[in-house]
Amino acid sequence: MTSRSRCQTRRSFLADTGMGFTGLALGAMLAREAGASSAPAPPAKAKSVIWIFLCGGVSHVESFDPKPELNRFAGKSIEATPYKDVLNPSRLKDVVSANPNHGGRKILMGLNTGVRKHGESGLEVADWWRHVGSCADDIAVVRSLWTTDNDHGAQLQFHTGRHVREGAFPTIGSWVSYGLGTLNEDLPEYVVLGEPTGDCCGGSWTHGAAYLGPEYAGVRLNPDAREPLPFVEPAPGMTAEDQVAEFGLLGRLNRLAGIDYPDDPALRARIKAYELAFGMQTAVPETLNLAEEHPSTQALYGLDRDVTRSFGRLCLAARRLVERGTRFVQLFHGGGGGGAWDAHSGIRSNHTQLSEQVDLPIAGLLRDLKRRGMLDETIVVWGTEFGRSPGAQADGRDHHPQGFCAWLAGGGIKGGVVHGATDEIGFHAVEDRHYVTDIHATVLHQLGLDPRKLEVPGRKRLEIDYGQPIRAIIA
Repeated sequence: MTSRSRCQTRRSFLADTGMGFTGLALGAMLAREAGASSAPAPPAKAKSVIWIFLCGGVSHVESFDPKPELNRFAGKSIEATPYKDVLNPSRLKDVVSANPNHGGRKILMGLNTGVRKHGESGLEVADWWRHVGSCADDIAVVRSLWTTDNDHGAQLQFHTGRHVREGAFPTIGSWVSYGLGTLNEDLPEYVVLGEPTGDCCGGSWTHGAAYLGPEYAGVRLNPDAREPLPFVEPAPGMTAEDQVAEFGLLGRLNRLAGIDYPDDPALRARIKAYELAFGMQTAVPETLNLAEEHPSTQALYGLDRDVTRSFGRLCLAARRLVERGTRFVQLFHGGGGGGAWDAHSGIRSNHTQLSEQVDLPIAGLLRDLKRRGMLDETIVVWGTEFGRSPGAQADGRDHHPQGFCAWLAGGGIKGGVVHGATDEIGFHAVEDRHYVTDIHATVLHQLGLDPRKLEVPGRKRLEIDYGQPIRAIIA
């Protein structure tokens, strides 16, 4: 088929499916405007987001908020240290009040890894994260996060701001997709890479769109599979002309149904899915063909090493996706069940092995984005559902929602800075405290979106849903 005929059949297909992307975009804009305030949106500093989430709860005191005081009092009861006041129930503001010792085992555990300063900023980072530490001058660490779920429902909370018992709510990725729309009609606006959190802890809700409708949910892709997106490849023997004819018939049927059900979100999502699937048959395999990358680039992400290859492929795929116009790429590591990082026992071996899998690839991603001039317009977020306790749980650490950390880079975020603080043993967020939706609000602000304008008529949002941009880390 010639280039001209491909273009013609592409246009014909979009017209035959009824609404086409123009109609979908118009409908979406009208819906958004209906629920928007008249306040101007902030200027956009970024176009896309790579959201890295480590499932199970990474130890904050042994990553980007290291606490040397734990070595000084290792093996001692918190009550026998100058920091015994951390167990006072009155200090459990906004977090877990029903069980103040959950995440706060009383016998302190020393650090299981070394700590050193990195970059001109002198950012202290644990040795488990030495490669990301080498990028210290490009990242902003927020050390004062808190959340309210003391179990792995906090994975959902990190993505939606809501407790798992409240049900499904739009994720940060779906709000970005809803608010900005597509840059490339042949690729999904919101892509999910890696194994997400288990059904016990949010499951598909952690990358869903809830009441925004299925068209704004994350699309799972697998760079390692023969078919990165199952069921999109055409059947054997089917030509492009056959597909256009088949989709044209489906489009006409959908258009007839749309007359009777003009506001049906499932119908809109189905029409969009047919259109997107047609384009993805070519765009997705090309995007996820990592063999096209120069060997030196593959090595930058750790594709030449067994231990880093799997997550390195996800990070490289993420760069290629945002490079081609995907708005939001969500990378999961250690998904399934409560999450691989849930080190209630053997934290030294657990975190040593898992950080080795992801530290180099994440640093490679930051370096690659920067050298390509993409870090200026791409926000990278590193996060996990909560921290791990300063106290010991045998040779592990318990869940810790009272204080933990995340970091952001690129897209107009300051580099080489630390914002907020936990106390000297990492128990409570005590300075410039931030609920997890403040991370959401910061990302949306840098994308030129005002969280308060992202509303759907008839869907009430709570004050805490919106969050507040963390202006101290914005350049």
